[in-house]
Amino acid sequence: MAYRRKVIQLYKDLLRESKKFKSYNYREYAVRRTRDAFKEHKNEDDPKKISSLLKSAEENLDIIRRQVLIGEMYSDGSLIIESQAKHTT
Repeated sequence: MAYRRKVIQLYKDLLRESKKFKSYNYREYAVRRTRDAFKEHKNEDDPKKISSLLKSAEENLDIIRRQVLIGEMYSDGSLIIESQAKHTT
């Protein structure tokens, strides 16, 4: 239970950062992978395993942040699916 707040905050941070990818494919993959990973381990109760998973998630958050920055420096045009998704919402 002590990890709950940290896990929730990390989950939100990962989703928030993942949604910053300019590339549709990277953005959707990162969001989907984050959700799947947290769902897969939602019933974990071993403190050592939880610590290991949190450390891994924090490392992934750092990677996502770096990749978002790199993507902003070298952005290409948006995909057709992105412009269609904006019109339908």
